[in-house]
Amino acid sequence: MRPRSFGPSGWPRNACIAALPGNMRGMSHSSPARPACVVIGASGGIGAALATALEASGRPVLRLGRTTAPPLDLLDEASIAAAAEHAGHDLSLVIDATGFLHNAQFQPEKNLRQLDPAHLALSFALNATGPALLMKHFLPRLSRAPAAVFATLSARVGSISDNHLGGWYAYRAAKAALNQLVRTAAIEIARTRPHAVCVALHPGTVDTGLSGPFAKTGLDVQTPAEAAARLLDVIAALTPAQTGLLLDYQGQTIPF
Repeated sequence: MRPRSFGPSGWPRNACIAALPGNMRGMSHSSPARPACVVIGASGGIGAALATALEASGRPVLRLGRTTAPPLDLLDEASIAAAAEHAGHDLSLVIDATGFLHNAQFQPEKNLRQLDPAHLALSFALNATGPALLMKHFLPRLSRAPAAVFATLSARVGSISDNHLGGWYAYRAAKAALNQLVRTAAIEIARTRPHAVCVALHPGTVDTGLSGPFAKTGLDVQTPAEAAARLLDVIAALTPAQTGLLLDYQGQTIPF
């Protein structure tokens, strides 16, 4: 991958302007910077890095999560609705940086014997149902101007056609469901916002609490800041023709 060129603020050159709606391009950082950006899961490794990078570029960011004000809990639709109401309308960028792979109780399954209905239910609730509710409440608030984007973090392991190793039942299945939800929502939102883009993004292996413990030798393990920069590069280059797709951190389409 070619080295990226960064501007004085640390934002890849032209990426910020490319991501802005057409009626905001050319505005100085001192101009009123609306529509706003929203980062959900902003207390996590990738989410915090995304919010920091956007703020460093001069774009106002609303950080949302379970401990923010207002709080947003993926397991509580009322909190999602209230947070969306707080965010307002004409949003230019909404990023869902949430995700669940493991905790103290559940680990990725290695075989069928390890399947647990409670694990499956939690994985679907956090990796599919929760993001679906985010789309329900935030997609109608996207700007109708060009380049408005809703992006949610998915995973390559959610690709059915790319599954050659097996295992990780709950996570794979939930992310596959998320990819379908994104695809379906993208079709619907295009009817009222033809310039908007709704995509799922695979961030790669990132040194965070979610995937860090499962990094293998030889993998391209990124820092959260590196992953955020790559993801924002991809978001900045999105076109309406790519809505509904699953893309990796290099902008390449991953087949479902």
